[in-house]
Amino acid sequence: MRDPVKGHQYGGAVPGPSSPAPSEPPEPPDALDPIAEARRQWSARWPEHADHMAAVTSVMRAQQLLLSRIEAVLKPYGLTFAAYEALRLLAFARTGTLPMGKMGVRLMVHPASVTNVIGRLERRGLVGRRPSPDDRRVVLATLTPAGRELAEQATAALHGTEFGLPDLTAAQAAEITAALHAVRVSVGEVAP
Repeated sequence: MRDPVKGHQYGGAVPGPSSPAPSEPPEPPDALDPIAEARRQWSARWPEHADHMAAVTSVMRAQQLLLSRIEAVLKPYGLTFAAYEALRLLAFARTGTLPMGKMGVRLMVHPASVTNVIGRLERRGLVGRRPSPDDRRVVLATLTPAGRELAEQATAALHGTEFGLPDLTAAQAAEITAALHAVRVSVGEVAP
C-alpha cells in the first residue's frame, strides 16, 4: 500500500524541484479494515443504517488519504491544495484575473478562505490584488508570471501521480466521480 503521509509514491521523499526519488518500498497494508469492522459492528446493532455509515466513513477516510497524497506532491512547491486550486483557477481564466468573490463560488469555499489563500500567494509574489476599475467594492486577484509558472509545474507533478490515484484506471476514476455526483445531488449542492 502506498502511504500518503510518507510522500510521493507513498514510500519515501516527495520528488519535486529539489527532492530525490523514493528508495524504500512501501509498507504492506494492515489486515484489518477498520471501516469494514465498523460496518460489521453497526450491522449487529443498526443493520438498516450500516451501509450509509460505511459509505460516509469511507468517503471521509478517502478524503483524508487523498488530501495527504496531494499535499505531499505539492509540498516541494510550497503549496497547499487550497493554494494550488486558487492558482489553477486563475490560470484557467482567460486574462488570469478573477473577482475574489467569484473565486470563492468556483472553489466552493467561504470568502474568508479565499482572502487568506490569496494573501499568502500575494506575499510570495504569485498573485496580485487590486480593486476593480469598474466597481471599487470588487477586489480582483491576478496571476503573476511566477504564479503561472508554479501552477504549471505543480500541475505536471499532480499529473505524474494521477492526482494520488495512480492505481485506478480512468474508467474507475469516472465511476467514483459519478457516484460522488449522486451524493452531491442528494444533499442539494448540484442539480441532477
